[in-house]
Amino acid sequence: MAAAKTTLKAGTRPPWVGLGAAAWVQIAAGNAYNFPLYSHSLKSVLGFNQQQLSMLGVANDIGENVGVIPGIACNYLPPWVILLVGSLACFFGYGVLWLSLSRTVEALPYWVLWLALCVATNSSAWLSTAVLVTNMRNFPLSRGTVAGILKGYGGISAAVFTEIFNILLNGSSSKLLMFLAVGTPILCFAVMYFVRACTQSSGDDPSENSHFLFIQGALVVLGVYVLASTILDHLLNLNPVVCYTILAILFALLLAPLAVPIKMTFVRMRSSKSVSIGEQVSSTDSLVQGDGSMEKAEPLLMKTSSSTTISESFRECDDGSEVAMLLAEGEGAIKKKRKPRRGGGFQFQ
Repeated sequence: MAAAKTTLKAGTRPPWVGLGAAAWVQIAAGNAYNFPLYSHSLKSVLGFNQQQLSMLGVANDIGENVGVIPGIACNYLPPWVILLVGSLACFFGYGVLWLSLSRTVEALPYWVLWLALCVATNSSAWLSTAVLVTNMRNFPLSRGTVAGILKGYGGISAAVFTEIFNILLNGSSSKLLMFLAVGTPILCFAVMYFVRACTQSSGDDPSENSHFLFIQGALVVLGVYVLASTILDHLLNLNPVVCYTILAILFALLLAPLAVPIKMTFVRMRSSKSVSIGEQVSSTDSLVQGDGSMEKAEPLLMKTSSSTTISESFRECDDGSEVAMLLAEGEGAIKKKRKPRRGGGFQFQ
């Protein structure tokens, strides 16, 4: 299959920014887990029986798990198109459910609501596939780690939506459907630019493993925090100030993956500043020293000249010894054994 032609975003930070944005998209992709939060309202307000409600649950599961089409589309379309399709499916699907539950539109057929729920929950397949495929391509040497992190955020999304449902939406099913129909597309449009194909990480950065460990640790802390806050909310009657504080801390923990590219930005700025200051200091020292540097260079030249004179003297001594040897041999003081010349006669008398 031919891959989609996209412009790669160069640099070391864009993949990490895309991973942080993908965590938020994965939270939004968990919208299919919210069926138990508003199913009782469908039964009471619209007058459905238990069998009809169970069939709506089947529609919820079918839409969530049919991901063949977005998987094929990822090979031909850029990630922003996949996110756009998921956002539109979420808007129209949950929008129809909200119109029916809020009694804005009366007497919608049951099969329309069944199809609308299929379309709405199928948005999670489009959103999750877009961020998973893109980030696994951006981190080819850490595909398993990236997939585990993103699936972890997708799994914890149900607890995050429950906190939003209880604190921010006051347990209203119609408000939840409106939030899913409008809030998810807004989030996808906000992060659509960052979820894109980037220059692949080569794995040469020694701090890459520590960055992944930090994000995994933040995910574990987020899970423990959501569990503790949910238990406290059921056991204690918390006042609104405490509830909104819990929700603010929850959003801050969701922003934890973005700390990696922020840290990379500030560390790079500091290192570049230190390098530039060091270059300026070295250039200033060279200018201040002036002729002193030349004076320091002269002994080196003298050393090299002295070494050359010593070598020349050794050569002269060798030449002189050879001359003395030849003179002594000529006078008969020394008899030197010579090898026979090549090609000559080897008869000795």
